[in-house]
Amino acid sequence: MPWATLHCLIGSVSRMLSGETRGISVVVPVYQSTDSLPELVQRTAASVSSPYEVILVDDGSRPETWNVLRHMASDVVRCIRLSRNYGQHAALLAGIRAAEYPTIVTMDDDLQHPPEEIPRLVAALTADTDVVYGVETVVRQPLWRRTTSSISKRVVATLLGAGAVRQMTAFRAFRTRLRDGFNGNIGPGVSIDALLAWTTSRMTTVAVAHHRRKYGKSNYGFSGLVRYLLDVATGFSIVPLRLAIRLGITTIVFGLAIFVYVIVRVIAHGSSVPGFPFIAASLAVFSGVQLFILGLLGEYIGRMHFRVMNRPSYVIAERTDESPAS
Repeated sequence: MPWATLHCLIGSVSRMLSGETRGISVVVPVYQSTDSLPELVQRTAASVSSPYEVILVDDGSRPETWNVLRHMASDVVRCIRLSRNYGQHAALLAGIRAAEYPTIVTMDDDLQHPPEEIPRLVAALTADTDVVYGVETVVRQPLWRRTTSSISKRVVATLLGAGAVRQMTAFRAFRTRLRDGFNGNIGPGVSIDALLAWTTSRMTTVAVAHHRRKYGKSNYGFSGLVRYLLDVATGFSIVPLRLAIRLGITTIVFGLAIFVYVIVRVIAHGSSVPGFPFIAASLAVFSGVQLFILGLLGEYIGRMHFRVMNRPSYVIAERTDESPAS
């Protein structure tokens, strides 16, 4: 057993023996961003009164990012470097699995999620709640980003069957024990929201502040958002397959309607429907539907292929694994 792992186990046992059940693990994925991290750690320390740790997960950034993170490591700051860029949710998964305390809070590294709101999220974890999402009252983002983000959140909630929570955000608090429901190999295309929806339906939201980005610019664009939606749709839900069935039935009905129209026209007027455009348009509709369904099936088959090959969600290259309880 590696010495770092043994250290973590000793820390966990010592906390259980001492009766310590409080504490917060703050997990932050980091990608090409370091300017905001010292302030994030400082404000977290000032905002949290219970025992805590901050886990910074370098998601395959430039080497200088890891150099900064290593120098930030302390008794309350732990750093993990992934071997390459696996995506925000895979980095979160690595940090969640490394968490030591009974409550986990996830947030972005750009300080748009104020650390001062962490106590509100944790306080909302009542006996009847397992997951709390911090929903921004005013979003400090461009209009196109707010619109696409709002639509994507509702789509994800619908795909995951989380009807009680229509606004899922990256600022969330949940009980660490929920990770027991997804402790195996998830494969590529991770979604933390989907994994949490696997393990509980007791979710709620609280209103939190949302600040403007102080450092740099976002690395998460429109293409990343589309990729994430596709990952959730084909990796954690069968709703698209059901929609494909309905689309297929609709096109069959449409085709039958065209057939009836052609027969009625022949009987009534003694001639068929004239013109190439009508035939071409009909073929385009049916061909498009068939290609769409084939592509959808291909996405599902591809994901099954990667999981059968046991492709990992992430690989940890390096870590400063001194937990605060070690």
